[in-house]
Amino acid sequence: MTMTTTTLSTAQPAGRKAWFGLFTVLALVLLVAMDGSVLYLAMPRVTSSILPTADQALWILDIYGFVVGSLLITFGSVGDRYGRLRLMMAGAIIFGLGSLGVAYSTTPEAMIAFRALMGLGGATLLPSGLAIVSALFPDPRQRAQAIGIFAATFAAGFAIGPVIGGLLLQRFDWGVVFLINVPVVLAFLLAAPILLREVRAARYGRIDLPSLLLSFAGILLFTYSIKSAAAVGFTAPQVVMGIVGIAALALFIRRQTKIAFPLLDLSLFKDRIFSIAILTGLLSLVVWSAAGYLSGIYLQSVLGFEVFTAALLTLPGAVVLTATCVGTSRIVERIGRKAALVATHLLISAGVFLLLFTTTEAGAIAFVASTVIAGIGYGLSFSLVAEIAVSAVPPERAGAAGSIAETSNEIGNALGITLLGSLAALVFRLSGPGVAGTLNETLDHAEVAAEAVMQAKEAFLSGLHLAVGVGGLLTLLVGVVAWLWLPRKLPE
Repeated sequence: MTMTTTTLSTAQPAGRKAWFGLFTVLALVLLVAMDGSVLYLAMPRVTSSILPTADQALWILDIYGFVVGSLLITFGSVGDRYGRLRLMMAGAIIFGLGSLGVAYSTTPEAMIAFRALMGLGGATLLPSGLAIVSALFPDPRQRAQAIGIFAATFAAGFAIGPVIGGLLLQRFDWGVVFLINVPVVLAFLLAAPILLREVRAARYGRIDLPSLLLSFAGILLFTYSIKSAAAVGFTAPQVVMGIVGIAALALFIRRQTKIAFPLLDLSLFKDRIFSIAILTGLLSLVVWSAAGYLSGIYLQSVLGFEVFTAALLTLPGAVVLTATCVGTSRIVERIGRKAALVATHLLISAGVFLLLFTTTEAGAIAFVASTVIAGIGYGLSFSLVAEIAVSAVPPERAGAAGSIAETSNEIGNALGITLLGSLAALVFRLSGPGVAGTLNETLDHAEVAAEAVMQAKEAFLSGLHLAVGVGGLLTLLVGVVAWLWLPRKLPE
């Protein structure tokens, strides 16, 4: 199989082959996004099957997002040097193997390891896919349309992940939510050499290995420290790992200011528009992932809905989110970029605050209303953040800005479960019946008393309320800052 590097210098409209190539890439983009959220409704089934501890359950959920987020910028540089298509095909193979491993995992440790392997493959797919799609469409208008479809597909994947997971779990075991990745990966590997072109950057720098190791180790050690504290309390090893993680991240940030080709271009954050855009992308995914994960458990383990019913309840929010992504350009034309960015925060906070009205007896209506209102905010965020971030910097730095925007989404998706999920887990540990570390473990415990079941459900609900309350307040605060701090008219 030979791949030739193509340089597109004319701006002629792309033909049918380019559009088929776009849909080939979008199939993988959809999988990567879905696998960031597909476990939200499946976790009660996973917990009952392989019996993870509280911190292992959180690792199963967010190790994927942390690996993807930690390596996005690095693999962008690797693709520039060695070829985007070559890297994307290698990543697809790794992603498929990881999916197989997760589907047949019988222990929490194995599932965490294979989810990390999926993240390694997924980290190659997003930056490479976007570069390949851009190269397929030399005409600026067509390219903008294709990139918009790319962004909407990514957002739709996040939104429909829980729905697809719930529908599959109605008839099959939980492993099937990962087995569906395999035929899509195989189809991509067959079609990609025919429909896609190799893309390399004309100029690239060397990959700084110390920066890669410092960022990855810092994020994972800091995350482990938070999870461990929430699950079992403060211990000497947990505190040491937290300190080492913070130190590694500090060294990483310092190193980025000293080297010629940094993994993270910190100078971009001097622009307040760029900074607010990235913070919006990060925070919206923090709230979205935490609310999605905790609500999935609430619907099934507190209210007692079957997984299929829970999936149907998530559908209105998913539809609204996807429709908002598609219609964001029209919304921006009417109210302007600044108002749309501020509305993102206000809608998300208003939506998640509705979850505060849920009880152990009722809450389905509040949940649906929450996902619909917040879904408009999430849709605006997914569509606006990268566009505003890129337009805020000079054209020659657009690639770096886009990579940081993508990374903020993936890191936010994982941080939501780590920070807010761990906060909810801490509340459960302190106020629960003490039978087990999680609600599902408690409910599955043999001969648990009815009083303990009710106490466990109330403790979980208290943790959910605290987590979404904190997330809603943070989002509201950033919305106020954006309104006061940003100029009236943002650059196009």
